[in-house]
Amino acid sequence: MSEWARENVPLLTALLSVAALALVFGAVGGAIPSTVLPRASDSVLAALPHLNAAISATAIATILLGWRAISRGNVRRHKAFMLSSFALFAAFLASYLYRLILVGTAEFPGPEAVYSYVYLPFLAVHILLAIACLPFVFYALLLAATRPIEDLYHTRHARVGFVAAVLWLISFTMGIGVYLMLYHLF
Repeated sequence: MSEWARENVPLLTALLSVAALALVFGAVGGAIPSTVLPRASDSVLAALPHLNAAISATAIATILLGWRAISRGNVRRHKAFMLSSFALFAAFLASYLYRLILVGTAEFPGPEAVYSYVYLPFLAVHILLAIACLPFVFYALLLAATRPIEDLYHTRHARVGFVAAVLWLISFTMGIGVYLMLYHLF
């Protein structure tokens, strides 16, 4: 990466975080019209939540394997797993936003009391963690992309990466919980 990128990791982190969140909030808020996307069949749209749950479970595994690899000193494997985790996150987000733009949000099928006192608070924490993890993930990835491996030991990569991994793991796990409540428990 360029010297400019190396010197401006915080700025790039902020720009990527704002752009990603603007995309998500634009999709949630209806600012992205469904007419700009080709419409998949109803069966494909119905399958996307199940695919996203599988992507989330796979991302949990790759994050944990990446964590294990770095704890054993295997930087090459750590890098591969964490890049895989980010690719899975991007695939999840693209699939989720695609369905959201075309279909809208899923309605909670369970009892009103569960909706109000379990589902909504659980969903709120999941969303807040998903939002909070973005800058940590981008910062850790940008540090790794802009520096040689030996220089990373003199940066905040390990500390920020730890926070990113923890938030990411909890968010993905809670996302699966949301999926279970929407599609299997009620």
